[in-house]
Amino acid sequence: MATVNAKQELKSVESINARASTGQDATLTQQGEIGKALSVLLSDVFALYIKTKNYHWHMHGTHFRDYHLLLEEQATQLFAMTDPMAERARKIGQPTIRSLEQMVQQKRLASSEAEDLTAQQMLEELHADNQALAAFMRTTHTLTSDGNDVATTSLLEEWIDQAEERAWFLGKTVGK
Repeated sequence: MATVNAKQELKSVESINARASTGQDATLTQQGEIGKALSVLLSDVFALYIKTKNYHWHMHGTHFRDYHLLLEEQATQLFAMTDPMAERARKIGQPTIRSLEQMVQQKRLASSEAEDLTAQQMLEELHADNQALAAFMRTTHTLTSDGNDVATTSLLEEWIDQAEERAWFLGKTVGK
């Protein structure tokens, strides 16, 4: 019995080694679609970054300091995603965003120029936007996983976790 299992395991290892030596299972596919998805996602991240900074700058009310610091922390986390996201598109041979106009055209998250929002409304809006961003990232994750883009898939897993954490903090802050 042990001999049979050892032989089967050896065949499996030999099969994996043979595929690896010829590059089978290692080919990145769908680079164009992945590059486009990263460009749109990058536009969303920049849009959420600007909105988060907007609300950080215009926060008011009894919990000003706590909210102000929370939004600064979240904005910093969002901005930290932008360069790795753009560079990932370039690493797979795809272009990334080139202008503010392109970002505005591609983004899916709404901007806000409202001047009369309460702290609660600002936080609720950011909560919903972070949930939407996590959903957009999950869709992109499926594409990258199907395209055998392990590196982008791995980055997305970290960014999804960050978006979910931001949404969680905001949701608990506003009582959701």
